Amino acid sequence: MESQSELRAQIKELLITKSGLKQQIFDNTNALFNELKEALHEFSTEIDEELDERLDKRIRIEYNDRGKFEAQVQIAGDILVFVMHTNVFNFERNHPIWHNPYVQAERKNSYCGVINIYNFLADTIKSKREEDEGYLIGRIFVNREGKFFVEGKRQDRWRVEEFGKESVSRGAILEILERAMLYALSFDLLVPAYDTVKQVSAEQFLSRQEGTKLRTGKRLGYEFRSDDV
Repeated sequence: MESQSELRAQIKELLITKSGLKQQIFDNTNALFNELKEALHEFSTEIDEELDERLDKRIRIEYNDRGKFEAQVQIAGDILVFVMHTNVFNFERNHPIWHNPYVQAERKNSYCGVINIYNFLADTIKSKREEDEGYLIGRIFVNREGKFFVEGKRQDRWRVEEFGKESVSRGAILEILERAMLYALSFDLLVPAYDTVKQVSAEQFLSRQEGTKLRTGKRLGYEFRSDDV
């Protein structure tokens, strides 16, 4: 049976090692998120200027900084929401990360911070339709050494198999953003399945403003699959 002093020694060791490791990963993730926000702002400004007088003025490309851990960019009728999670994660035992040589050589390399990319309709945010559906279309993982990989729609570079080979760069960030935007613009709003919308509550019509009554999502009533678009 372990003594109290042995248990305390283990606690101190974990505080020094694992907690310190997670703080380092948080700092790396936060630095990546700040660079991502700069890239979003730069991209939005450049595209807006390049398309000036070529687009209907109602079609907006607009960046919105929502604070330390959230940013948004509107591209026409879509909004991409970028959210940095403030916690550090490891992976379940069946995740392909455990087959990566970089992780097999040092298990500490598997701990990652994460930035999630969600796709909403612009009208959902504008009209505050709280029951509308958004979709996780990508997520960026970064570890203690600034190595990263990406999961998500059209994100076919920097997969988990390549984890450990490359550190985050501005070029990589821009490509990840552009791939997410291309996916969102190509991801069309489908007419909901009839059985999904055949009944509505009186509350939806009596207590809400016009335009916010009915729940909407690009795949409302359908399964959101990995092969969409």
